[in-house]
Amino acid sequence: MLHWLLYEEDYFAVFILVTVVLGGGAAWLAGRAIALTWRPWWQVVLYMLILGAAVRFIHFSLFDGTLVSPHYYTVDSAIAILIGLAGYRLTRARQMAVQYGFRERDDSAPS
Repeated sequence: MLHWLLYEEDYFAVFILVTVVLGGGAAWLAGRAIALTWRPWWQVVLYMLILGAAVRFIHFSLFDGTLVSPHYYTVDSAIAILIGLAGYRLTRARQMAVQYGFRERDDSAPS
């Protein structure tokens, strides 16, 4: 299989734990925090590039992964960006609905 495209460790569970659970959790919270402070979406991308380097360092320090690897850095950062933008989008949608009163109207109800 093409597992070498996503992760370099001997076990897929290490990739899931570090990149998806730890990195993804941090990305979700960071995206949420950026949305809560009404900052623009592109800041999520900038912060997730930094988070991708931190995830790469965890792979290196705890599981003997490669520290400087453009390929795996791209994979880690891409996953962080996707999860971070999802957290941003859901939080911003909830914010907009509360802030501006968007809701479904029931036209059949009497006024």
